[in-house]
Amino acid sequence: MKILLHICCGPCLIYPLRILREKQAKLTGFFFNPNIHPSREYLQRAETLAVYANQAGLTVIWGDYRPEDYFQRVTHREEERCQICYRIRLEATAACAKKLGCDGFSTTMLYSKFLKHDLIRELGQLIAQETNISFIDHDFRLGWQEGVAISREMGMYRQNYCGCLYSERDRNRSRVDGFLQGQWQSPPGL
Repeated sequence: MKILLHICCGPCLIYPLRILREKQAKLTGFFFNPNIHPSREYLQRAETLAVYANQAGLTVIWGDYRPEDYFQRVTHREEERCQICYRIRLEATAACAKKLGCDGFSTTMLYSKFLKHDLIRELGQLIAQETNISFIDHDFRLGWQEGVAISREMGMYRQNYCGCLYSERDRNRSRVDGFLQGQWQSPPGL
């Protein structure tokens, strides 16, 4: 089966790549993540993926990076940001897969234990019906620890937020709130 695999980052590719290759899938990667902010974060993730994909012998198609498209769709709809984000990336993946003549598409978003799997699956199936191309649904979270361990052994860059401005803000919210309330502790050496 020829599959186009949407890739959010290098570390999240490790386990899904192994599983899909074990199933004899012919894979091409697709790095399309207009949600990632700021651009230096995008570049760090892209560079990490490029190194790993080269080592793993995986061809990757590099989608356009147009964060303004994502942010225009999310502005004033922050509560829907994950649904919008997943949809944008899955629609682009399905369209690219269809153009390449693939049998199906999937995503490494199904690897992260931090994302909304039910929503990703629902959108994947819906987009599959709309585009008449199969969505390969596999719960890659089973290999979470394996992927984390391997990525650490390899010294891969591992981000600490989903990618969008909102997730970065939420990750730092308690630190910012503590600072604003005068509870900030300076790091050692300052």
